[in-house]
Amino acid sequence: MADENRFEAIQAVVDRVTSWQDGATEGTVAEELRKGAGETGVDLSDEEIAKLADVIEDKHGAVDAREVLGG
Repeated sequence: MADENRFEAIQAVVDRVTSWQDGATEGTVAEELRKGAGETGVDLSDEEIAKLADVIEDKHGAVDAREVLGG
C-alpha cells in the first residue's frame, strides 16, 4: 500500500506541474517536480525527475506518473 500512496503523491505533483508548465523549459519543470516532491515528502531520484520532466515537456497534457516510472 505504501507504493500506491507514493504514486498517488507523485501523480498529484505531476498534475500540478503539468497544469501550469506548458511551454516551460525542462529545467523549470524538473525544479518544480523536485519542489513538489519535497512538499509532499516523496523521494524522487534524479532519473525519475528527468523521465517525468521529459514526458511533461513532450506531451503537453495529462501524464500518468505510474506509466512513466514503470510502477
